[in-house]
Amino acid sequence: MERDTTVRRIRPQQNQNQTGPDCGDEAAAPNGLRRRKPKPEVSSGLLRESSAALLLLGFVVLLWVLVLLSLQQLIISSPGLFNAPRARKHLERITSVGPRTVGSPENEITTVNYLLEQIEQIRSESRTGPHSITVDVQRPTGSFSIDFLGGFTSYYDRVTNIAVKLEPKTTAQHFMLANCHFDSVANSPGASDDAVSCSVMLEVLHSLANLSAPLKHGVIFLFNGAEENILQASHGFITQHPWAQQVRAFINLEAAGVGGKEVVFQTGPENPWLVQAYVRSAVHPFASVVGQEVFQSGVIPSDTDFRIYRDFGNIPGIDLAFIENGFIYHTKYDTPERIHTDSIQRAGDNILSVLKHLLMSEELADSSAYRHGNMVFFDLLGVTVVAYPARVGTIINLMAAVATVIYLGRKCRMSSAAGGRYLRELACAVCVCVMSWFVTLLTVLIVALLVTLAGRSMFWYTHFYAAVCLYGSAAAGKILLIHTLARNLYYGGVSGVDLAERFFDVGLLLWCGVLLFFTQRGLCSAYVPMMMVVFPLAGKLLLSGHFRARGASLQYSVLYLMGLSVPYVHIMFLIWVVFEIFTPILGRSGTEIPPDVVLASLITLATVILSSYLMHFIYLSRSTKRILAGLGSVFALMFVLVCCGQFFPYSADPSSPRPKRIFIQHSTRVFHAPDGSVQRSDSGLWINSLDYSGMQHVTPLVPEINDSVRSRCSEQLPYCGFPWFLPVKFLVKKNWYLPAPPVAPRDPLEFKLLSRHENEWGSVKISFQAKGPTHMSLYVRPAAGASLIGWSFGDGTPSFDLSGEYFIFYSHGLGAPAWSFWFEVQRSSDASPDEDLISLAISSHYFSGPDRRSEPLEALLQRFPAWAFPSAWVSTYHMYRY
Repeated sequence: MERDTTVRRIRPQQNQNQTGPDCGDEAAAPNGLRRRKPKPEVSSGLLRESSAALLLLGFVVLLWVLVLLSLQQLIISSPGLFNAPRARKHLERITSVGPRTVGSPENEITTVNYLLEQIEQIRSESRTGPHSITVDVQRPTGSFSIDFLGGFTSYYDRVTNIAVKLEPKTTAQHFMLANCHFDSVANSPGASDDAVSCSVMLEVLHSLANLSAPLKHGVIFLFNGAEENILQASHGFITQHPWAQQVRAFINLEAAGVGGKEVVFQTGPENPWLVQAYVRSAVHPFASVVGQEVFQSGVIPSDTDFRIYRDFGNIPGIDLAFIENGFIYHTKYDTPERIHTDSIQRAGDNILSVLKHLLMSEELADSSAYRHGNMVFFDLLGVTVVAYPARVGTIINLMAAVATVIYLGRKCRMSSAAGGRYLRELACAVCVCVMSWFVTLLTVLIVALLVTLAGRSMFWYTHFYAAVCLYGSAAAGKILLIHTLARNLYYGGVSGVDLAERFFDVGLLLWCGVLLFFTQRGLCSAYVPMMMVVFPLAGKLLLSGHFRARGASLQYSVLYLMGLSVPYVHIMFLIWVVFEIFTPILGRSGTEIPPDVVLASLITLATVILSSYLMHFIYLSRSTKRILAGLGSVFALMFVLVCCGQFFPYSADPSSPRPKRIFIQHSTRVFHAPDGSVQRSDSGLWINSLDYSGMQHVTPLVPEINDSVRSRCSEQLPYCGFPWFLPVKFLVKKNWYLPAPPVAPRDPLEFKLLSRHENEWGSVKISFQAKGPTHMSLYVRPAAGASLIGWSFGDGTPSFDLSGEYFIFYSHGLGAPAWSFWFEVQRSSDASPDEDLISLAISSHYFSGPDRRSEPLEALLQRFPAWAFPSAWVSTYHMYRY
């Protein structure tokens, strides 16, 4: 055992592993004076700085280009069974009528008639075939509560479903369900969301109906007409239609972007046979269990009919969606010409082949027998899908962790002193690595806050790679700087080869920790850290002899990077998915979340992940001065350009628009006394910005919209006293209210109190009736001390108390009667009979017809710049107290 006064010998670095200083320990000379650390050695076993920089840059760029090329390759080969040009004709015809909101003639009459006409034509063509087609137009009424946007209750009346049953003429007992929706949001033609899916389904129906051999099971094609109203039509089908009892599984076609590849981002719950069916039959596979776990975590503010079929129908399914170019999702730019025919072809090929496989499978007849278990699944650049049961994944993960422990344990099986020193040195290196990541994140967040305070937030919305240059260079530079300082100041006499080996072990150890954590939590996404353990470890073991003999030769460096290529190309694909989804979402995530902080954090996280094994090269490079200078120069230049306003966030470029989203309502507000008389009223143009920048870029062009007309939330009024269409007031707190003349809709709200009855146990039941446009929102606020104990919605139990308020969303189709509902309120024991029990407000939203626009609204819209996309409509807000 060495004594503290022993001076350690420095062995030749080409042949011996050196050890760095222990945390906090310094060798002392025999006379008790502190020994000066030797200067870093420059060895022929290290890479030249230019070689290291070019290798890393080339590696990252090459893999990124490979990912982008794979995404642009929509089709490799097609079986030719699906007719994409015919599906495109359906798409163009459906979108030609413009926006299709629930209750509008465009949605309830024109589109419905076209779909029925096409379905009848398919039925006529296939009349002599082995299948029969039955069509049913359903117009359900119902209500339910949903935990979305904080939670609210939805009520629908006579919305439209077109259900088409295709089955063998000998009939079938078990059915698949294929779902799309043909309605759209206001102000958007909804080509990608979701007319293209309905067009694909029409053509899939045509292909299946004309098969020469009969299918074993049946399929129900549901064209639902009320998905954008928060999943109402799918609820009406799965809870009320008699065919729903025969459905064993479903496929849902959705969109969160415009065009590109459709990705499987949700499956289950459980029922691994569905994933296996997709893997075996999909012609152009594109799937990720990571997307499923991220989506189901709730961090993405969106939902699909998948939730309704899963939660209310208790049936498993597959959820597919287009995710590219979400910047124009739910805007006027979502038009057919932006969807490539190859996107339609690949979607049709996949849906047709998967449905045919499932309709001939044994599992569909007895799906409960194959229910248990989850699947790990992911595709490799769209070429093939890897899938295996989660329990097998757990075994693989544990084997990878054991291999890591054995690898690291062998380095500890030396003499007791050397083994203990290795553990201390490894722990110190872990601390250096984690500290570098933490300091990097803190630094980049400070930069993001400075950019936000300078008023340049969202500069990257149109110029994404500008954010990569600014935040990425800051992150990479900070990590490199900290490791360079550690190498020069702390690991003074330790060879670069030994340090590179040690920090490879650090990356391996940390990824193994992530792997064990994910596995313990039961996450199928644990396959990602598994890949980041297995491939680097295997490559390092194969190259260990070469590394010990020659150090960091060019051959070793290339082979080392080749060993990282499989996990890194998949990591880069996942990074692309994250930015492809979240960058557009930050343009509609409200005024309260600083988007630069979010994007800077994501870029830093991506940099940290990529650096985990690439920091190996920091210590294999003879110097890092020029690399640091280059990164510093890029950061300084970008920071100056951003702060000088050289990157404008939005764009009206027709080839690649990046619009700013704004909601504008020309609204009249009326506040009623308890006896129903009008206490006060006002009218104005109520303006909401859906992103963090507010009206910062609009005010110079429309000076009237400034801070002097900023609206404030009146906490004593239901939902702040404004006509919120959905319960998002906690996301959008920057509003402007520009005075304007009153609105005069031709179909005004008719609201009346029907009855008020006090029960013997002290509660009061109050009944109302409302008649108005197709979309209304109801806000209920019990008085202080009172509580809402019952209502006429859902199961009768009030749900989702949002800070003392309840939100009920209402829509109706054609020919719906007046909306009748009641509340039961329990007054407090010390309340007097004259006190108010409840405040109630109802807002009416006019999305279609002649009431949709007004002259003041049109005049304001004409003044907005081309890069702004204002969704505009007329509304009213009436508040009552009872």
